[in-house]
Amino acid sequence: MSCPTTTTLQHASQLWDFLSAGRSHQACDVLVVCGSYDLRVVDHAVALLQRGIAPRILISGNTGNWTRDLWSKPEAEVFAERAHALGVPASQLLLEPQARNFAENLAFSRALCPDARSVTFVTKPNSIRRVMQTQPVQWPGISCSVDAPEFAFPWEVSNMVGVFGLIEEMVGDIHRLLRYPRLGFQQALQIPPAVLEAWQQLIALGYNRHLLRGSALDDLPEPGASRHGG
Repeated sequence: MSCPTTTTLQHASQLWDFLSAGRSHQACDVLVVCGSYDLRVVDHAVALLQRGIAPRILISGNTGNWTRDLWSKPEAEVFAERAHALGVPASQLLLEPQARNFAENLAFSRALCPDARSVTFVTKPNSIRRVMQTQPVQWPGISCSVDAPEFAFPWEVSNMVGVFGLIEEMVGDIHRLLRYPRLGFQQALQIPPAVLEAWQQLIALGYNRHLLRGSALDDLPEPGASRHGG
């Protein structure tokens, strides 16, 4: 693909603003870091730890769409090496190297921290909404918040995926927010019509590599239907 047009970036910015909304953190029992290709996620979690937000970090992640070809070890191990380099001792670090999606990130982390009553999840900005919607299903009964490092789209996108890659990923994020509630993976969420329109426009422009199987249009809500959720 050539350089994205202004129109493409306008559509993509609508997805970015929606998907990254709601970031916050709170004093909690544990920081749960969802692994990815972006080391800024663990950098942010370490900064929270060093501010005293939580007494420990749990890093979760095996490999995903991007990292299976990026690193020769699980995301959790790569992130842990970064955390150690930033001064986090082993006594404050837990690893969960098996999860391959957000449902597993939360479910497997819950199994390792069954007594946790308050959790701050740390993820990529465009994954905030997905983690928020996954939590009530995969780790109910806790006080939680979801945080992410602050950076601007499109200028500060990770060079691991680039702007085109992140647009593809966000198109896939919206598709998962539409379909996964029906599959029991996460809670339903009302997606604004303008965001759905931008999503469809991006698909029409060829940003379809991270869509789930089957027609994405089949997952659109019926006119006037509500997709409410937390």
